[in-house]
Amino acid sequence: MTQRTLSRVLASLLWLTGLTGLTTTLAQGADSLQIPAPPALSAKAYMLVDHTSGQKLAGLKENERLDPASITKLMTAYAVFRNIKNKRIGLEDPVTISETAWRTGGSRSFIDLGSQVPVSVLLQGMIIQSGNDASVALAEHVAGSESAFADLMNQYAKELGMQDTSYRNATGLPDPEHYTTAADIIKVANAIIREFPEHYRWYSQKEYSWNGITQSNRNGLLWRDSTVDGMKTGHTDTAGYCLVSSALRDGMRLVAVVLGTDSPAARERDSHTLLNYGYRFWETKRILVAGQSLNESRVWKGESELVNIGVKQDVWATLPRGSAGQISSKLSLPTQLVAPLDPATALGTVSLSLDNKPIAEAKLYPLKPVPTGSLWQQGRDTVLLWLE
Repeated sequence: MTQRTLSRVLASLLWLTGLTGLTTTLAQGADSLQIPAPPALSAKAYMLVDHTSGQKLAGLKENERLDPASITKLMTAYAVFRNIKNKRIGLEDPVTISETAWRTGGSRSFIDLGSQVPVSVLLQGMIIQSGNDASVALAEHVAGSESAFADLMNQYAKELGMQDTSYRNATGLPDPEHYTTAADIIKVANAIIREFPEHYRWYSQKEYSWNGITQSNRNGLLWRDSTVDGMKTGHTDTAGYCLVSSALRDGMRLVAVVLGTDSPAARERDSHTLLNYGYRFWETKRILVAGQSLNESRVWKGESELVNIGVKQDVWATLPRGSAGQISSKLSLPTQLVAPLDPATALGTVSLSLDNKPIAEAKLYPLKPVPTGSLWQQGRDTVLLWLE
C-alpha cells in the first residue's frame, strides 16, 4: 500500500470520529497550531496531563521533590484498592480501630477507639474528609502496621514508575524522607482512574456521615465546576495547600496537580485555571482504531496472498484544537512478508506527526493469521521472488 493510500485510510478513520481533511503535509504557520504559553500560577509546582493519551499539556518544576501532605492518600487508597481487587480484604470487612489510629493527629474522621468500622466507611473518611485516623486504620488492616504498609506503598510506586517518590506513612504527615513530585502524583492519580472506576466515584462524593457527624469533601472545585469529579486535597505548613483535580468534558479527561500554594482559594483557582487552559486549547482524538485495516500487503508462501495490517489498540493523541486534519503519517513495513504470519507478532510501525513533531507511534500487526501455504504455493512464490 502506498503512503497516499495509507493517508486515505487514516482520513476515513478521522472522518468516522468527526475529523476531516487529513493530509500528508502540514500547513506551515496554521492558526490551529498556535498555542499560548500556560498561564502564570502561584503554585510552587504543577502539571496538567491528558488522562487518555498521557500527554503533558503544561508543567512547572513537575520533577522537583516536594512534601505531598495528604495527597499521599491517593497512594494509600490505591494500595487498599489493589488489595480489595486481589481479594486479600473486602469492602465490608470490619476494622477494629487501634489506639495508634485513634490518636493520630491532624484531620480526623471521628472513628471511636475500639469500634469496628467497615473498610468502605474508612475509605470514605479518608477520601472525602482526609481523615488521618481512617488512613492509619486502613494501613494496619492491610499490612499489620503503618510502617509495613508504607513499604507496600513504595512497592506499588515503583511498579507505577514513580521514580522520585518515597513514602514513610499512610497520611502525609511530615517526614524528611516522605516526598514525591507532581509528575509522580499524576501517575498514581491516572492509575486510580484507569484501574478502579468502581471506587473512583468516591472522589466526587461531596459529603459523608459517620458516628452522627456529617463532613464535607475538602475539594471546593466539586461545587464550582460540574465537570470536576475528583480527586484530593492536601495541606501542611511545609507543603502548603495542594490539590489534585480531574475533570471530564465532552469525553476528554484532564488531570491537574497543583502543589505549594498559600491558601485553599489559591489551589482551587490555580487548578481551575489549568483545567480551563487545557480544554480551551487542546483536544484528544482517537486517531487509529484497533482492528481496522491500515494496509493490505502481499504475503509470500502463504495460504493467502494478501493480509490486512492494523493496530491492536486504539491510538489516541492530544492535539492543538482544530489541528487533527494536519496529521502526517509514515508506515514502516518489511519489503517482503513471508508466511507464516502470527497476529501476536509485530510486523512494523506506523508513526504520526504534527508540525514535523512526533505525536504517536504504534506497532502494526497482521489482523489474521496466515499459515504457510502448500508445497505448490511455496514453490511458485519462491520462483516469483527470484524474479522480483
